[in-house]
Amino acid sequence: MPDFHLETERLIIRNWTEEDRELFHLINSDEKVMEFFPFRRTREASDKMMNDLKTGIQREGYGFTALELKKTGECIGFCGLANAHFEDGLEDAGVEIGWRLAPQFWGKGYVTEASLKLLDFGFNTLGLDEIISFAVKDNQNSFAVMERIGMKRVPSRDFYHPLVPNTHPHLKPHLFYSLQNPNKKGG
Repeated sequence: MPDFHLETERLIIRNWTEEDRELFHLINSDEKVMEFFPFRRTREASDKMMNDLKTGIQREGYGFTALELKKTGECIGFCGLANAHFEDGLEDAGVEIGWRLAPQFWGKGYVTEASLKLLDFGFNTLGLDEIISFAVKDNQNSFAVMERIGMKRVPSRDFYHPLVPNTHPHLKPHLFYSLQNPNKKGG
C-alpha cells in the first residue's frame, strides 16, 4: 500500500519519519499536552508507539498521522483516524478522529484544518458511515474542536474509559461525540 499523504492549505498529513521522533516524544511526555492522560511516555515507549503507528498506517491505509507545516517542513504533532477498540469495553467502537500537538502550535487552527480534511477522506475515500471522538469530561479544548468540525455530543454513549487506571478516577469519565457521513441516506 502506498504511504499516506494528504494536503491542506498549510499542512501535509503523512506517515511518520525518523526525523519526527524527538517531537513525537515531546508531545507524549509533556505535562501540558498530556494533562488528560494518566501517564507520560518515556523515549523508549514513545519510539515504540511511533513505530506501531507507522506500521499500522502502512497496513491499514490510515491512522494517527504526522502533521507537517508546509511552510517550514516541521512536524507539529498528529491528527488522524484510527480504529477505536479497547481491551475491555467499547469493543470495535468505530473509527475515531484524534489529535495531539506540541503546545507552541495550539490555537492556530491546525487541528481543525487537518480534521476537516481527514473527515472528508474518511467519508469519501474510506466510505465510513460514522466517525467518532471522545475525551475526558474536562477537556474543553478538544470538545471545542469536535464541535467546530461538525461533531455532535451523544450523551447516551458517554463512558468510563476502561484503560484509565483507578488511581486516576477524574480521568475515567469520557464524553462521546459523533459525526455521520453526510453523503449517506439516513446520515
